Amino acid sequence: MRRWRAGRRARLKVRGKPFYRTLDAGLHLGYRKSKGTGRWLVRLYLGEQKYRLAALPGVADDVQDADGVGVLSYAQAQAKARELSKQGALAPLTVEAAIAAYEADVEARGGDKQNGDFIRCNTPKDWLPRTVASLTGAELRAWRNKLRKSMAASSVNRNLNAVRVMLNLAASTHDLARPWKTGLASIPGATKANNVILPDATVRAIVASAYLPTTKAAERLRDERAKRVTVLCARDFAQAFGLFVEVLATTGARPIQVARLTGGDLPEIGEPRLMMPSSKKGKGTKQIIRRPVPIPHDLMVRLREAAGDRPKSAPLLLKPAGEPWRKGDHARPFERAVKAAGLDPDKVTIYALRHSSIARMLLKGVPVRVVAALHDTSSAMIERHYADLIADHSDALARATLVDFSAVPEKGNVARLRP
Repeated sequence: MRRWRAGRRARLKVRGKPFYRTLDAGLHLGYRKSKGTGRWLVRLYLGEQKYRLAALPGVADDVQDADGVGVLSYAQAQAKARELSKQGALAPLTVEAAIAAYEADVEARGGDKQNGDFIRCNTPKDWLPRTVASLTGAELRAWRNKLRKSMAASSVNRNLNAVRVMLNLAASTHDLARPWKTGLASIPGATKANNVILPDATVRAIVASAYLPTTKAAERLRDERAKRVTVLCARDFAQAFGLFVEVLATTGARPIQVARLTGGDLPEIGEPRLMMPSSKKGKGTKQIIRRPVPIPHDLMVRLREAAGDRPKSAPLLLKPAGEPWRKGDHARPFERAVKAAGLDPDKVTIYALRHSSIARMLLKGVPVRVVAALHDTSSAMIERHYADLIADHSDALARATLVDFSAVPEKGNVARLRP
């Protein structure tokens, strides 16, 4: 077989489909020609017209001299391909391995790992050892419909987006059909969000309830000393949790954003505000940026007291034991606060504070673009999920500008013309 020299590769046409050379039975070395430096790929035939693809580390020696690590010659690429084949790295990809690859990709991009948690927790256990190629559209559709029975259609669609990304990532390294295009199609009619919007008085009641300690555990104790210690611990937790909830209600931020606040996000000069970090929602590599969000002066004072003399890089809000707030820490305490406020915790979740903050600003006449920036979202998302509020508010604004032209002056030199 002729050597695949760089000069010979330079005469190939630029295209997305790789050029292949056979190395061994069922094992092929691929070269993807691009406008810049090309890349090496390895392909293993699995049978039934299916292949396993993988990109070799490094680039081809089109421009730079080969070093065997970051730049591979044709001979070095052959050796790497055969090494991967012997190690079994080109074996058919299982669902378990695809989930792990997706989680690693999310972490590398600085994304939110919550999507990976959903996939791992909800994927049928008997699917994990199976290959991704063995999944059928009918199986995926049945799984989607089963999820629909336990959660809202909009929640199903949102979580299935992550599943499709995971499967497409797996398909990018395999020559696979994509039955999930139809099997995991979004549920129609689920675009209307079920946003629970609370009156200001109700939000105040929830915040007040969050500051109330629960003494049920202490009441069951007989030892007086243990009872006092339990009551003190409950009070400390209630103070920390109440402050956490108050910041959520005031800023309309997501819990992950408030948990990510540091002491440096509370400026010492200027108007009271928090430099709220962004979340990690969305596609691509997510960089955490900080935007100023106004807060009342009284809350600023109490936040400075809570920060104490900790370093500016330390978390601003901590649990009594000195640990940062993590996902799930607020679920049961917030449920108790909602019940104490006389509300249904199945309907009022902690995100109702965010929805109420957005609605409050819209009804106060704050421009949609400003509301979106303060709540780490986009104007399109605000208009999509709060369209009714925007329509009601715009109607009130426009109605205030109407002029009544029906009145005709009775006196003066203006007279109505008769036909």
